[in-house]
Amino acid sequence: MRKMLRGKIHRATVTEADLHYEGSVTIDEELMDRAGLIAHEAVQIWNVTNGERFETYAIPGERHSGVVCINGAAAHKARKGDLVIIAAFGWMSEEEARSWHPKVVFVDEHNRPLDRTEEVPGPARLTAA
Repeated sequence: MRKMLRGKIHRATVTEADLHYEGSVTIDEELMDRAGLIAHEAVQIWNVTNGERFETYAIPGERHSGVVCINGAAAHKARKGDLVIIAAFGWMSEEEARSWHPKVVFVDEHNRPLDRTEEVPGPARLTAA
């Protein structure tokens, strides 16, 4: 068995950080659907702005709202305006893993999904623009 990236939301903008909510990350339900995330699923969050990395669980926010709200104690690790990557992983067989393609959602500065769905690897990214 291999642990593989199942889906991610790439470079979303944190819209709120609510220290007093009991936990989780609230994510626009449209973004969750596109990334293949479901309510209460464990997610890793990597803060591009400050380098923090943490794990929590996803809860759906209002569809098409663009909401990405870091809740509870994790609110100490992200602020409104920070750029984050939200990722979920899953286990699959060797055979499945060899042909697996994760659901990657790229967003604009308002967390609206972009048409782009393929990642450009490493240094090739610089010449792909």
